[in-house]
Amino acid sequence: MRETGSAAANGHEPSAVAEPLETTAEPTRRRRAAASPKAKFAAETRLGLVRRARRMYRTLTEAFPDAHCELDFTTPLELAVATILSAQCTDVRVNMTTPALFARYPDAKAYAEADRTELEEYIRPTGFYRNKASALIGLGQALLADHDGVLPHTLDELVRLPGIGRKTANVILGNAFDVPGITVDTHFARLVTRWRWTTETDPVKIEHAVGELIERKEWTMLSHRVIFHGRRVCHARKPACGACLLAKDCPSFGAGPTDPATAAALIKGPEAEHLLELVGR
Repeated sequence: MRETGSAAANGHEPSAVAEPLETTAEPTRRRRAAASPKAKFAAETRLGLVRRARRMYRTLTEAFPDAHCELDFTTPLELAVATILSAQCTDVRVNMTTPALFARYPDAKAYAEADRTELEEYIRPTGFYRNKASALIGLGQALLADHDGVLPHTLDELVRLPGIGRKTANVILGNAFDVPGITVDTHFARLVTRWRWTTETDPVKIEHAVGELIERKEWTMLSHRVIFHGRRVCHARKPACGACLLAKDCPSFGAGPTDPATAAALIKGPEAEHLLELVGR
């Protein structure tokens, strides 16, 4: 019997009918995959990462030209004390606490000889006040014993002091002594991970990895600008993706609302109007 209209009647194998459809669809799928953000960043080379990181930093510089340490201080020792108090506490709360503290304890000798109960009352609002009091008294004593009461200005010397780890030391070096340093706090670590600047999780390894991407002279301001961005735009739970200047370079775009109006409402801080102007809002 003749099979009118069949593939066999037209001189083709049955498989030949489906083949053109697969050939047409496959490049489309490949183009879509190549155009997707995940594919774009997954294929990123080391050179591409360096260029993207520096491009993002230039954008952050435009967004936060006046970024700075948000702890109030007038001397290196005051900054060291404020940074110790900032552990598990907001900078705003620390700044409310330190004026009276600095007036009562103006130098290393005052901390070394402090009455523990009195010192604890001064710093109680910052939380963990017993541990912090121990650190401040120990810091004063160590400065008197080993440094003539003066805060040293090298990383190796600073990290040997009570209450001062590498993060605190970098804050002091960068802001009190103008020695470039990267401060890996919770905001910094969260953002550079979201941006895929590094896959490291240890703060010291993060510091070294990011330091290889950005010029050393920029390290202190990089820290400030990333932290400012983390506090104002790229929040932990709901980042303002749809109103973020870094959106096109961010592998995590979409972690928060992408609708511009919804995202704009999430922007915080005194720079909010400036940031929204930069994204055309």
